[in-house]
Formats: sequence, structure tokens, C-alpha cells
Amino acid sequence: MLRLISARSALKTFNTQTSSFPTSNKYVPSLTIFRQFQNSIVARKKFQYPGAKPMMFPAKDYHKAEQRRDQDGNAIWPAPKSQIEKAKDFLRECAAARKRTLIVPDKDADGLAAGAIIRKTLMLLGLHPKLISCYTMNKNSLLHYADSRANMEAYNPSYIIVLDQGSWKSEPVIDSPHRALVIDHHLAEDDDHPKGAILVTANKCPPIATSSLLTYLICRDLHERVEESCGWLCVMGTHGDLGNAIRWRPPFPNMQATFGTHTRTTINNSAKLINAPRRTTDYDVPRAWQILIKASAPMDLVKNKFLKEARTKVIHEMKRADRLAPLFSADKKIAVIRIKSKAQIHALIAERQARQLSSRELQVVMVANEGYARGVVNYSCRVPTCARGRDPPVDIPEILSRAADGAEDDTLRERLGPRFAVGHRNASGGMIPQAAFEDFLQAIGASSDKKPSPSPRKSG
Repeated sequence: MLRLISARSALKTFNTQTSSFPTSNKYVPSLTIFRQFQNSIVARKKFQYPGAKPMMFPAKDYHKAEQRRDQDGNAIWPAPKSQIEKAKDFLRECAAARKRTLIVPDKDADGLAAGAIIRKTLMLLGLHPKLISCYTMNKNSLLHYADSRANMEAYNPSYIIVLDQGSWKSEPVIDSPHRALVIDHHLAEDDDHPKGAILVTANKCPPIATSSLLTYLICRDLHERVEESCGWLCVMGTHGDLGNAIRWRPPFPNMQATFGTHTRTTINNSAKLINAPRRTTDYDVPRAWQILIKASAPMDLVKNKFLKEARTKVIHEMKRADRLAPLFSADKKIAVIRIKSKAQIHALIAERQARQLSSRELQVVMVANEGYARGVVNYSCRVPTCARGRDPPVDIPEILSRAADGAEDDTLRERLGPRFAVGHRNASGGMIPQAAFEDFLQAIGASSDKKPSPSPRKSG
């Protein structure tokens, strides 16, 4: 069993032990490493607030979540078996039909990796690559929006495979005759899918698999070469969503062959790089997709000039925007950080602040980006490190919904729209109208006259 230690005790231990370590030795960590460790602990302690509990680490392992079981006691993972079998049949039929096929992946590492796995699998099953197209949706658009439906219709597909987009009950993906498959892991009910589509979702089968992991497990049995050619895509997408500390232990598949071929560092860096284009103001996701499907290994992404330049832009914008103090709700459960950036960096800042902010009451860290799209606020929420492992576990959508429902204005919950309080229990995001966002802040007691700093104008 892993022992949990607090930041204070860890710091004390290393303070007393560093003098016994040599300053330079090929086989022993140098004193510099331990000083860096000390500095990181001190930096974390700076961001703790009065009454905060000591930082505890490591967090409970993701793979240890209690699994659902059927009436015979068999684990239901990564999704219900009936859904997985329907997905396999769909992919076999799609490859055999030799007709135009459209892949619609989400813009992040998980979605793009899932799309690349599907494409590779269909090609291994005999579908010619010229019959496979990809549509990456416009900025701030959703699958059932008019522009998305029109753009997908233009491909004239007979088969459509939607990956990691979330799922809502809606009209068919397009109006023309087609067959559709939706593979996802976001919160959704069994009937939350486009009319006539097959839904495969991991959202009710903990530990919840990412879309790329679910896709990989569906495709792995369809062809013997999927495991070898797509293993790194599965790991990259999963690390992109769950973080690189995830442990590949049961029920997760054994990926030792993948890690024997590609280092963890290379895979983790590839996830950061393939994520970068969708975060920049240019939002060139189609180019990221083209780079990904041409890559045969994560090192191809790590060496790519375009991806590295995009990553540099994201880091620069992060440094500029991540300087604002949070506002707190009246009950201290929600911390809100308002930024204004044309780059999609709100999730990155939420992840960083979730590691830094700490108090007994804090449950949700929300970063609201008021500069990403005109008239709306794009936000990302994360469970802070200090609140992980609580019983019952923190549920972000539930907390946000409860906060909105408690407002004096009975219309607030409806005005916040369908993209409020959705996503995962520990990582949620969405888009809400600006006016409704201001009213939400007032409702939770976190309103302020302070305005977020704008993105700098481009010179020239």
C-alpha cells in the first residue's frame, strides 16, 4: 500500500537528509534534485489559504475505482458488452461496404487519437484510405449545430463515426441516409445520442475509460496489427485526458509492449504537442489531424515544427493570463478565476490552479474565459488536489447545478443553457452566455467588479 505523506512532513524529511547526499554522483540523485523538490513544496505551500489541510499525495489511483458488475458478478468494463459488440459489428460492416466514411473526432488528444485508431483499423480491415475523410468541427460548435450538420453532409458519407464529442439526444447526424456510431465517455443517459445512431459509452463503467482507450479496446480484437500500430495512440490520448501519472494496471490493458517501444516522456510530450493547435488563436485542428495520421510514432509529433511552434504560443499565453487572484463563493466551495484570452487555455489554467489552491471547504476550481468567443464565457472546472479522495467524491456538475438551482432567480438555470454543468464528475467544462454567467457569480456570492486582463493585440 502506498503511504500518503503531507507536504510538511516530506519537506522536513528531505531537509534532514539532503546533507547526506553527494552533490554529484552518476548513480545517486544530486543535491540539486532535492532542492528542486523542496522549492516545489514551498511553492505549493504559498498558495494554501488559512485553514488549509496539508497537501496530500499521491492521490488514489484512478484504476482502483469500484467497477460495475452484472448479475453474475462479472465486471462491466470498459462499456456494456452489448454496446461494444454492436460497435465491432458496425466497423466490420463499414469496412466491408467500401463506401464513403466520415470520422468526426473531438479536437483534443483523446478525440484525435481515437479518430486515428478508427482510421487505422478500417484500413487494416480493407477500407481504402481515399474513402475515409475527417471533419473537425468549427470553434465552439457542437455536433448537432446547423453548421456542423451542413459541413458533414457535404462529405456525402454512408458511414459516420463520432468520437469523444459528448452526446445529446438530437436529430440524426445528417439528413441524408447513413449509419452512425458514437463512441464517448462523457456524462450521458442511454438515449442521449443522435436519432438512429449506435452509442457506446464508458461513462457509467468506472474506472471510466477515455474515448481513445475505449476505441482501442473495441478495435484491438478486429485485427491482429491494431495493438502494435495503435498502442501509442491509445496511451497518448489517455494521458492527454487523465494525465501522465495514470497507472496501466487492471482493468486497464497491459501496455508494456508500447512502453518498451516508446518512452513515457516521448508519449507525454506528444500529447501536449498534438493538443497545442486547438488551444491557439489560429485553431488549426485540421492540420493537427493531418500530422497525426501521417505519424508512425510519437517521436514524429515531438519533432514536428508546426506543433512545437503552437506549443510555444500556448505557453506564452499561459504565462500572460495565469496571474489573477481567484474569487470565492460565499460557502468557499467554488473558486472562480476570470481570464480573457482568445486562446483555449482555460482548461490548462484550471488544472494548474487545482494543484495550487487549497482549503478545507474548496471543492471546485473554475476558470472562466471571457475572451475566447464573443458574447459567451467558456469555462473549465477541476477538482482541486485538496478535495480528491473525499467520501462521497466531489461531483462538479452536481455542485454547479445545485448552485444554480439555489439562485433567487428561477430562470437562471435555464438561461445558463445546455452546456452548463456537463462533462465529467472531476473535470467539467462548457459555454454559457455572458449575462447568465454574471448572474451565476452573483448567485453564489462570487461577483466582483474586477475585469479580466485582455489578450495583447498582434503587432503589425
